[in-house]
Amino acid sequence: MRCEIIAVGTELLLGQIVDTNSSWMGEHLALAGIDSHFQTKVGDNLERIVSCIRLGLERSDAVILCGGLGPTQDDITREAIAEVMGVPLVRDNEIGERIRALFASRGRKMTDNNLRQADVPEDATVIPQMPGTAPGLVCPVGDKVVYAVPGVPHEMREMLNGTVIPDLQKRAGLTAVIRSRVLLTWGHTESGLAEMLAGRIEALDAPGNPTLAFQASGIEGIKVRITAKAGSAEEAEAILADEEARVRAILGDVIFGVDNQTMESVVIDMLRDRGLSIGIAESLTGGLMGARITSVPGASDVFRGSIVSYASDVKFSLLGVPEGPVVTAEAAKAMAEGARKTLAADVALATTGVAGPAEQEGQPVGTVFIGLAMNDTSEAEQVKLPGDRQRIRQYAVISAFNLLRKRLMR
Repeated sequence: MRCEIIAVGTELLLGQIVDTNSSWMGEHLALAGIDSHFQTKVGDNLERIVSCIRLGLERSDAVILCGGLGPTQDDITREAIAEVMGVPLVRDNEIGERIRALFASRGRKMTDNNLRQADVPEDATVIPQMPGTAPGLVCPVGDKVVYAVPGVPHEMREMLNGTVIPDLQKRAGLTAVIRSRVLLTWGHTESGLAEMLAGRIEALDAPGNPTLAFQASGIEGIKVRITAKAGSAEEAEAILADEEARVRAILGDVIFGVDNQTMESVVIDMLRDRGLSIGIAESLTGGLMGARITSVPGASDVFRGSIVSYASDVKFSLLGVPEGPVVTAEAAKAMAEGARKTLAADVALATTGVAGPAEQEGQPVGTVFIGLAMNDTSEAEQVKLPGDRQRIRQYAVISAFNLLRKRLMR
């Protein structure tokens, strides 16, 4: 079964919106065992959308259109599909009432143009999932099928998972289950991880199940994806668990989490399990550490607070850092010690360094010192971080949390 993706919207072509929907759909189609060899972007032009649909149906068994289902004049995906099917649009009064009810439930007045979203190509089926006002569509074209889903990501995903992918699997006669697990790593390059796992990847080449793949994720590190195919979900999960154990045996503490975890959520869980609280002192990160840690639900269980001591005199007066250079290991240690004392925390992290654009105190851009105070001792680690000012600051945050993670593992 081959399924093509067409993203509709002139804003995608102009670069005003990044098309993350197509990549998400491609990933989940692959996990469902559906091949997707082509992905296309097209503007809000009826003739060009029709042309893309027809081309897609020539070379694929199914086409998913994403976007262009709204109430405005440039939302013409419905019209394009109807033209390809050779049928008229028909007003679905039940859908119209659902749209009215959605507006009423939100206490908003509905304009009449919203009822355009209830116009459905004759012989098409409305997708039952409808988290927004735009219904999705399943449109038969001979022995092939066209799906239409909204461009709003959470609406698209609900319809893909609820209707489109199960329908594609049914049409393809697929009974196998494909599952994946993502191992999150920090501190190694993609090439370094590939070298460490080269023997395991080679051993998996012949059987082809499970498989290992790498995904660079910028400031979040490198992801190692394990994908398994089996006759049932239970069998697939067992394969994943076995392979995860093998990969962990090779990579060790380079792996910091799994799937939707983040470095900060892992650290919070570790602190909570140990009954420890944490305080933070930030210089070059300017509050980013506090922002990331408080983005995790339940962070208040362990997080005491963050002191953004950006100016040197604040480091001296508030944190007790000895007067002198502040981009040093000693300053980072003193900041951590001061934060632990001031915030009455069991553990404290601190960051100081040079994010750019120019060197400071003789230290080059990208030089960062991380201070850690715990168990009545303190230490500092120096790291050299790449990238522009924003990336250096973000890398410093996750590097600091990673240092604490490793110490807590001891």
